[in-house]
Amino acid sequence: MRIGELAGLAGVSTRTVRHYHHLGLLPEPERRANGYREYRLRDAFVLARIRRLVELGLSLDEVRDVLADQGDRDLREILAGLDADLARQQEVLADRRARLAALLAEDELHPDSAVSPDIAEVLRGLSGGDDSRFARLDREMLTLAYAGTGPEERERMTAMLRPLMEPEALARGHELYARLDEIAHAGRDDPRVAALARDMAGHLPPEMTEAMLAHLPDGANPGHGDWLEALADEMTPAQTEVFRLLVAILKEER
Repeated sequence: MRIGELAGLAGVSTRTVRHYHHLGLLPEPERRANGYREYRLRDAFVLARIRRLVELGLSLDEVRDVLADQGDRDLREILAGLDADLARQQEVLADRRARLAALLAEDELHPDSAVSPDIAEVLRGLSGGDDSRFARLDREMLTLAYAGTGPEERERMTAMLRPLMEPEALARGHELYARLDEIAHAGRDDPRVAALARDMAGHLPPEMTEAMLAHLPDGANPGHGDWLEALADEMTPAQTEVFRLLVAILKEER
């Protein structure tokens, strides 16, 4: 049979057949005197098997391994691994759907609706409303960080922020936000900058300190960490200097 007939029999395109030839998944058949490929039923069987394995979710490299071995044991191991991956994906999807269901159940959606009720409560408490510009910025950054994590990371993040919700820590945090707002138009050498950096270092829980330092590139340049670089786009020079000094202090005290 010709390549078009083979492709039609297996339910794939001729381009797919040629691609499988190129990858070595489907052996090249003998050619007629006129140069056309001459496919046989065995080729259709191999092509149908490749299609079935791909539909099950195997990568082409995994398909090649299965075809090379032809053993049921290796295929069973690969399929078992694939089943485990699908189970993990189902867990992730179930978690996402549960979060969406919680959002849809709310009477009115608000900016914190993108996160779980637990962390939303923490973020609202930490920011103390919308009076402080820097509090709003910090809240947005934490929301973004939270949105990019999985279930276990979200639980750890919530637990990490909980100590800051204690009454004394909460009041101190609001005071620090106010001081950051106050130096917005100050110079980098303003004496309030260094004092504020020291007070912030004393305010942060150890777990948060470790998380902040862990997201600096190799811990080498404290002024250009991922989170700090993102904050710097929204901060004034004096505020940026506060965080540069803060990271330096945290590294010294580590």
